[in-house]
Amino acid sequence: MRKLFIPNDTSAVAMGSNLVANRFEELIKNKSLDIQIIRNGSRGMFWLEPLVEFESDSKRFGFQSVDLSEVESILEFICDDSFDAAFNKHPKFLGETENIEYFKKQQRLSFFRSGLGDPLCIDHYSSLEGFTGLKKALEMQPQQIVDEVKNSGLRGRGGAAFPTGIKWQTVLDTAHSKKYIVCNADEGDSGTFADRLLMESDPYQLIEGMIIAGLAVNANQGYIYLRSEYPFAHATLNTAISRCYAEGILGQNVLGKKICFELEVRLGAGAYICGEETSLLESLEGKRGLVRSKPPLPAIEGLFGCPTVVNNVLTLGAISTILCKGSDYYKNYGTGRSRGTLPVQLSGNIKRGGLIEIPFGISLREIVEDFGGGTFSGNPVKAIQVGGPLGAFVDRDKWDTPMDYEAFSAINSMIGHGGIVVFDDQINMFDQARFAMEFCAIESCGKCTPCRIGATRGLEVLDKISSKKDVEDNLILLEELCDTMEHSSLCAMGGMTPFPVKSAVELYKEDFT
Repeated sequence: MRKLFIPNDTSAVAMGSNLVANRFEELIKNKSLDIQIIRNGSRGMFWLEPLVEFESDSKRFGFQSVDLSEVESILEFICDDSFDAAFNKHPKFLGETENIEYFKKQQRLSFFRSGLGDPLCIDHYSSLEGFTGLKKALEMQPQQIVDEVKNSGLRGRGGAAFPTGIKWQTVLDTAHSKKYIVCNADEGDSGTFADRLLMESDPYQLIEGMIIAGLAVNANQGYIYLRSEYPFAHATLNTAISRCYAEGILGQNVLGKKICFELEVRLGAGAYICGEETSLLESLEGKRGLVRSKPPLPAIEGLFGCPTVVNNVLTLGAISTILCKGSDYYKNYGTGRSRGTLPVQLSGNIKRGGLIEIPFGISLREIVEDFGGGTFSGNPVKAIQVGGPLGAFVDRDKWDTPMDYEAFSAINSMIGHGGIVVFDDQINMFDQARFAMEFCAIESCGKCTPCRIGATRGLEVLDKISSKKDVEDNLILLEELCDTMEHSSLCAMGGMTPFPVKSAVELYKEDFT
């Protein structure tokens, strides 16, 4: 039986993959063809979606950006017994998918299963080393698991990049009758979608990572705090969790061992601030999402006052690889203190938008130019923002900086969740600075004055600059206001809002005067 792969994740569906799949199914049925349609996850090459693949001689061949009018002709090609990839002249034919340059140059650890098959099939996941790390962890002591994570060099794949093993060690060492594992899946940064892609294309990897985390710190309850804007991921996770319970992977006896781990998904209400871990915990407890003062740290007093591991999707997704392959294997990738691989999301005015996974150390310029192909418009790149809506714009002279936590910190920038947004020379950077202030004013939880009032006053000052009122004086006032917000805000929301504003003024002052 021939196999046809058509992605079923949010991005592919938005590009028409369901319509394409339905048309293929209709034609296959009418022609009584022996072809199985598999709704796989996306490979992350969103610029090629809907990407239709078929399997021939254990190789996968792709057709890019397929629309309804091309379905029948593609079906004819794949049904031709004399099919020869070398001589296929279909205009949408890409050749062997694994040899697409965008894909070929990556080193995928967390996303190596993404797009290979049905993301909800446990047998498929297991056949590709799925649950191997969990089986190993079940034979280890909690401290041994924590030590393995420490040795891997894994750092949180979010804003702070805090060493994951240290956080786990704190939770393990804190004596308490109840502990929790919380996955922060409130992926709210503009230009980011790696969490969603992993949850939709490889949900069992996240589940496996959370169970291992539970074993490491003696926690038997996990929650996935998912943003409400991800309905497809919600449905996928719930189905995957249900199947894990049915197969004895979750519940009272994990894989036949006297180990309990319960897991459920909780939906957020759409507040950006709930991506901050303490605000998330407040929301998870049924309260308003206000930022908590620290200390105490969530690792000591977290959910319901109990020691809690709070990691995001990408962090927990890396755990299964570390336990399966070993920490030495994982830390062999990367550079300096930034070990392993980094899922990077390319968006904005970019020719080849999507997700790539590469080791730390590659330059920002290589990512944007070699992988992204420059701007979609064909105009020169004017600005690159890294790290979400509150990340700084990176100076053109710094585009060769390696993607490394310390290297980016040294240029007053940050990697954050790995989101990269590209702007061409038609963008007005004043508008982007104003957007950052407005975003903070709207999304602030309101608990601290520098963030709540500072962002509002910042908007007023920017509007005065826009109206050409005392421009130089107001630019000085804006800088002073940003310094106050940066150094006095309770959390990173207010503390980071100045980053895009100050960098925009510094690098593109002509747009402000």
